[in-house]
Amino acid sequence: MKKLLSVIVIALATVTAAHAQFGIIAGYNSSSTKIKDAAAEFKTASLWHAGVAYKINIGVLGIQPSLTYAMKGTKVDNLEYKTGYVEASVGIQLGLDLLVARPFVVAEPFIGYQVYGNEQAVKDVTNKLEYGFGIGIGADVLKHLQLRVEWYKNLGYLAGANATDAGNAALDVLKKSNYQGIKITAGFFF
Repeated sequence: MKKLLSVIVIALATVTAAHAQFGIIAGYNSSSTKIKDAAAEFKTASLWHAGVAYKINIGVLGIQPSLTYAMKGTKVDNLEYKTGYVEASVGIQLGLDLLVARPFVVAEPFIGYQVYGNEQAVKDVTNKLEYGFGIGIGADVLKHLQLRVEWYKNLGYLAGANATDAGNAALDVLKKSNYQGIKITAGFFF
């Protein structure tokens, strides 16, 4: 029985290693949820993400954990809030290998920690911990290039428990708001 279990584990490890790739990913984050608004923001916004990923494809299933630095932002009462997060995510992909390309759908939960705020006020009131999910579509092209478009949503609120300035209209909005938008990602896998 031990020998059979060892053979199964070694076989699974070999198959997984044969279909695994390390990659570098980068792209654009929009705080708008409509494609038209995201395209207009692209001209002026400096919201981006970059990081590393590890992709494992086993048949129609793909698993892609990644570690990224993501800039996110929003405007409240003519004030622009920009925050930077270190994010860890695990993308679960379902796709078909068509030899030249592998189109897929993806669901991606994430968790992150804020390491940057563009103003002290942003650092003082925003939640440091973020969590949420993304859903989207993508394609692996020639097994090395990956293109993805996702809609993402943070589930926690922008203003945390340390935001206590009662009556501040902008702060009241932040207490009921969170980041959501469109994320466009390109990746190169080795």
